[in-house]
Amino acid sequence: MKLNELDLIVIGLFFLLMIVIGVYAYFRNDDAEDYFVAGGNLPWWLSGISHHVSGYSGAVFVAYAALAYTHGFSIYSWWALTIGIAVLISAHLFPVYWVRLRKKYQIQSPLEFLEKRYNLWTQQVMAWSGVLLKLFDVGAKWAAIALLLNVFTGVSLPVGVLISGGISLLYITFGGLWAVVITDFAQFIVQLLAGLVMFVVVLQHLGGIEGVFTIWEQLPPQHSQFFNEPYGVGFALAFLLINFLAYNGGQWNLATRYISSPTEKAATKAARLSGILYLIWPLILFFPMWAAPILLPDLADPSKSYGELTLLLLPSGLVGLVIASLFANTMSMTSSDINTISAVITRDILPNISTKIEKGKSSLYVARLTTFVFTLLTIIIAFQYEYFGGVLGLIISWFGALVGPIAIPMLFGLLPLFKRSGPMAAIGSIIAGLIAFIITKNMDGLSLALEISLPLISSTITYIVIGFFETNRNVAKIAKLLKSIEKE
Repeated sequence: MKLNELDLIVIGLFFLLMIVIGVYAYFRNDDAEDYFVAGGNLPWWLSGISHHVSGYSGAVFVAYAALAYTHGFSIYSWWALTIGIAVLISAHLFPVYWVRLRKKYQIQSPLEFLEKRYNLWTQQVMAWSGVLLKLFDVGAKWAAIALLLNVFTGVSLPVGVLISGGISLLYITFGGLWAVVITDFAQFIVQLLAGLVMFVVVLQHLGGIEGVFTIWEQLPPQHSQFFNEPYGVGFALAFLLINFLAYNGGQWNLATRYISSPTEKAATKAARLSGILYLIWPLILFFPMWAAPILLPDLADPSKSYGELTLLLLPSGLVGLVIASLFANTMSMTSSDINTISAVITRDILPNISTKIEKGKSSLYVARLTTFVFTLLTIIIAFQYEYFGGVLGLIISWFGALVGPIAIPMLFGLLPLFKRSGPMAAIGSIIAGLIAFIITKNMDGLSLALEISLPLISSTITYIVIGFFETNRNVAKIAKLLKSIEKE
């Protein structure tokens, strides 16, 4: 079943809105600081919503929808709940540190402080590895949006990539972070409307508001359990640790939301808003997915459950709204990634390649050019998506595995407890995490919890142990840096 003209108009208006926001944001950028960190003037409510929306992608409505169909409530327990807890318990810690790093050291990239904290070589290893992996990760997400467009509209994969990637290229290049966060807000409103529409319509088909409680009586008993193997307590605890690191800055684009806040208090409020949204909103968003086995019994491919529900239950126009929300989630994540990666390239990599680009003095022109070129490369990779096959999937998996190992030296490096950990500890932790990942991928019989947590555990232990024995001549200098962000 394909979308009709009204649905296509709704989706077209959504894409047009993204371009209009990009043009508007263009006039809010006077220099690279405005472009990458909104001049440090990002309102807490906009930062919080952007932080929240940037953590989603189309995977929520495909892969997670499949798990909701087959495993029930546990998808909330190990995903949304762990993110909400991870963000809330650290609201007074890492968000505050990121703001102080911008104020005291004028950072615009999450990796800029690493040169002072460790050394240039450590910073460059982390910058290059992260940028190269993100190149393929973002390219794969453009292809994922194109596949969605193909399913619902019949447009070819290359055309779908051009539509989603091309429009994002325009508004990100024009508007920088302001464009990203304002489109995040618009996309959140679209997601909110679409999610509420689906929630209400599904409730109507289940007999009213009491359906929130009665669906569990119609589903297999394990669907109502907080944990459903293999997504058990151990898996959830592993994800809590991973999300603690990822959502406090391990995912660089999320660190940028805090770096861009005007004050420590604003960053803390932004974190609280994002955390609360993760605790509440997914309960509404996932409900249609939990009810899908009742409305769509014996579905051959559970990953299509949300799309099938949309086509089955919603009238013309509203189907387009829901599909636009699917694009909104993935475009929010990709545009957020691109803006931050461009900051890393402009601030951390290019000054060490060309003497014409001074550290800390990148121009708005260079910032826009970097963003354009990086986005264009991700689109080219998306065009070649089918040729990468399993290799692309492997690289994406590697990125997921490296979120923890890369985050360890970043976030632990901000804590006075680890002031003795130097470059050897940082690089060693990344290598240990990568080796552990390779081992887990080639071993049979490991639990899912151990498979996803072993790289992170290996990195953590390595960072601490090497740091204990490492002869770090810059301990006094590091202690001074850490003290400067620990207290005002």
